[in-house]
Amino acid sequence: MMKGMVCLVAVALVLAGSVSIAAAQAAGLKKGFYKKSCPQAEDIAQKVVWKHVAGNRELAAKFLRMFFHDCFVRGCDASVLLDSPTNTAEKDAPPNLSLAGFEVIDEVKAALERACPGVVSCADIVALAARDSVSFQYGKKLWEVETGRRDGTVSSDTQALNEIPAPSSTFDILLTNFSGKGLGLQDLVVLSGAYHIHVAWSLTYVDAEFMRAYSYAGEVHVRTHNTILR
Repeated sequence: MMKGMVCLVAVALVLAGSVSIAAAQAAGLKKGFYKKSCPQAEDIAQKVVWKHVAGNRELAAKFLRMFFHDCFVRGCDASVLLDSPTNTAEKDAPPNLSLAGFEVIDEVKAALERACPGVVSCADIVALAARDSVSFQYGKKLWEVETGRRDGTVSSDTQALNEIPAPSSTFDILLTNFSGKGLGLQDLVVLSGAYHIHVAWSLTYVDAEFMRAYSYAGEVHVRTHNTILR
């Protein structure tokens, strides 16, 4: 793993309890957030992601999973990327031990730092990687990603373990978990389908609003419309 990268902070502030990131996200997200500060940001991210997906199609599922696991705990703040010297960050929790693609996120961040130092957040990079990896096979961006997320500085393995749905969860438990994040039945069905694209490319069409994620008051809101799953 690349040393000194802003994305992968050497020491995560692993704290008990919940510290809301709502204030940091209060300004909201918007399309073209980096239009003035880093106009080429999304193109740079796409170029790096597509290069890697071309040689490893499984990365689409891996980045969607990373984005989902990040957003489900503390909102979409890239806290899943943080390292802890005591191995107690989110990435150290059992549900996250099989996450992959961190080295690609590092590469995207490095490319963006060369072009626009200190501008693009790691949280936005994770969101863009999810979109771009799925879009690769179509040769175009399948939906717009609203950007402007802030990076979190708190990461807890305990919180991740408690909040990320377990593979053994029943439908009722999953629905309760999703409801607690401001998500509904349609979100559960769509995200479950996208989550399993590594088994078969079941995602045949992704609406322009698919996986549009927000982090307000610790909740994640994903707006999905007319998403067709085979």
